[in-house]
Amino acid sequence: MNRRTHLFVLGPLVAASLVSAPTALAAVPQSTPAATCSVSGLLENNKVHLSGGGFTPGPAYWHGSSGYGGSVEIAENGGFQVLNVPPGQYTVRQGGELTQCSS
Repeated sequence: MNRRTHLFVLGPLVAASLVSAPTALAAVPQSTPAATCSVSGLLENNKVHLSGGGFTPGPAYWHGSSGYGGSVEIAENGGFQVLNVPPGQYTVRQGGELTQCSS
C-alpha cells in the first residue's frame, strides 16, 4: 500500500477516534464517595452522637430503632452531626438512599 492510500484510509479512522473519545469518557459514570454514618460510644449522659460524611449537601432524615428521629441539614462538605440522641441503631435517608450507621 503506498503512502497516499495509507493516509487516505487511516486518516478518517484516526480523526473519528479522536472525536469520539471525549464522548465515550463522558458516558462513564463518575463515582461519588459512599456516604457513611457512625454512632458514638455511650456518653456520660446516657446519650450518643451521630455523625456522617460523603452525603450531598441539603436535607436528610435520620431514624433510630428507639423511634427517635428527625431531619438534619447536610453541610457543604457533605458532613453532619446530631448530638445527644438515645442509644440505638440509626439510618440516614437522603433521596432514595439509606445509609446504616455503624457503632
